[in-house]
Order: sequence, then C-alpha cells, then structure tokens
Amino acid sequence: MDLEAKRNKEIEIIELMIKIYCKKNDDINEEELINYCTNKIQKCPMMETKTFCSQCPVHCYQKDMREKIKKVMRYSGPRLIFHHPILCIKHYLLEAK
Repeated sequence: MDLEAKRNKEIEIIELMIKIYCKKNDDINEEELINYCTNKIQKCPMMETKTFCSQCPVHCYQKDMREKIKKVMRYSGPRLIFHHPILCIKHYLLEAK
C-alpha cells in the first residue's frame, strides 16, 4: 500500500469511528474532531513506518484531543465490526503485525 493510500485509509477509519460515536453521544464536536484528526494524519512524519497512532512513539495530539479520540475509539472500536466488518477485520490484522 502506498503512503497516500495508507493515509486515506487511516482517515476513513477514524471518520467512521467518530461518526459511530457521535451518532449515540453528543459530548464531542464531530466536525472539529474529524478535521483535527485528518490534519494530524496528513502531517504525520511517521506514516511510512508506523501502524496506528496508538502504537506510535510520538504523541502529536494535544492532551484534550487525545482524550477525546481515546473515548471515541473505546466506544466505536467494538461497534465497528457491526457497521463495517471487512474493514474492521483488515484493520485488526494490520494492527497485529
């Protein structure tokens, strides 16, 4: 997978997770968080070598945004398999490497 495709896939997954979270919860500004995450993914200097942000040695997210995205991932991660099962399986297989 080339670098641009990898960035786009990561953006797609994070957008899906944020949308799943925001469909049932209203404590996070969906558009703001999607824009923030997209911006960080597009500027990520570690994209070539890292698998996912959670496994990256560099924490580029501001503390408050990091807490928000952790909250989103904790909620949406288990639910993602029901919304997008194939995408979820691919995601977890990549994470296991």
